[in-house]
Amino acid sequence: MTEGYRDFVAGTVGGFSGKLLDYPLDTVKVLLQTQTSLSSSRSSCATTTSAASSSSSSAMTTNNASTASTTASATTGRVYRGAIHCLRHTIETRGFLSLYRGITSPLLGAMAENAVLFLSYGEVRRMMGERPGEVELGILQLAMAGGVAGAIGAFVLNPFEVMKVQMQVMNSAAGTTTRKYAGTMDCFVQTVRNEGIAKGLYRGQTSLLLREIPGNFCWYGTYEAVCKYQIPEGGTKRDLGISNHMIGGATAGVAYWTAFYPADTVGSQMRANPTYASRNFADVFFDVYRKEGWRGLYRGWGITAIRAVPAHALIFAMYEQTICLFRRFDPDTVDCIDERSGSISHF
Repeated sequence: MTEGYRDFVAGTVGGFSGKLLDYPLDTVKVLLQTQTSLSSSRSSCATTTSAASSSSSSAMTTNNASTASTTASATTGRVYRGAIHCLRHTIETRGFLSLYRGITSPLLGAMAENAVLFLSYGEVRRMMGERPGEVELGILQLAMAGGVAGAIGAFVLNPFEVMKVQMQVMNSAAGTTTRKYAGTMDCFVQTVRNEGIAKGLYRGQTSLLLREIPGNFCWYGTYEAVCKYQIPEGGTKRDLGISNHMIGGATAGVAYWTAFYPADTVGSQMRANPTYASRNFADVFFDVYRKEGWRGLYRGWGITAIRAVPAHALIFAMYEQTICLFRRFDPDTVDCIDERSGSISHF
C-alpha cells in the first residue's frame, strides 16, 4: 500500500469528522459575514416604512425614537448583533436543523479537500527529499509544502464552497419565505445553468487561493512546530500520542483562520451575493472595507477561531490514527506501534 493512498484515505476520514463537528458554527460565521449584503432589501423596506410612520406621527417621541433606531439599522444593514444573537435568532426563526442546511456539499467538499490536501502535502514532502528516519525536513520546508498543498486543494474546494454558502444563506434575507433551492443538487444545477461553470462554480476563486495558500502554510507549519515542541528530549515522533496531535491540530486551526481571514469574508460575499460575481477580489475587498472597516472584514472571526479548536484537533487526530491503523497491519512499516504494548500511540 503506497504512502499516497494512506494519506488520501486518512485525509478523507479527518475531513469528514471535522466537518460534522464544526458545521453549525460555520453556518453562523457565514451568516455574520454576509448579513450586510443580504439585508439590503430589508433595510430599504424598513427605511420607507419608518419615513411614513414619522410623517404621520412626527409629534410622538416614541415613533421618532423608533424611526431613528430603524434608520440606523438600515444604514448599517446589520441583522445580527453578534455570534450568540445570530445563533439564537437562526434557531428561533428557522429551526435547529437549519444550522445543518446544505451540509451535503461541504461534507463532500471537506472529504475531498482534506484527501487532496494530505495527499499533496505528503507528495510534496517526498519530492523535497524527505525520508522518514533518514532525512527530515525543517519547519519552514514543511510549511512551504503545506502552502503548495493549499493551492492545489483550493481548486477542488471552490465549487463545494459556492454550494455551501448558497445553501447556508438561503432564506436569511428579510422577506424571503420560499426556498430558492430544493437541495444541494438543485443548487448545483441552477448555478451551472444560470451562471456557467467558470463564473458560477468558481466564483471567488481568487479569495479562496488567498486564504488557502497562506492558511495551509500556517496550518501545517504550526502543526509540525507544535508537535516537534512536544517531543520529549531525546525522543522522536514515536513518543507522541493522540492528545499531542490534538493539541497540535487545535493550535494549527486557530493559526489557519487568523492568517488571512478577510479573504474568507470577501469570498463569502462573492459567493452569496450574485452582484459581486462579476467584480474582482480587490473591488469587493475595498467595498466591504469602505462600508464596515476592518471590523466588517473580520466579522465572525471569534466564533470561527472557537470552532477551529475542536474541529482541527479532530481532523489531525483522526488523520494520524488512520495512518497508524494502516501501518499497524502493514508488515513493511511498524513505526507507529508501541513495541511494549502493541497499541497505536504515535505517527
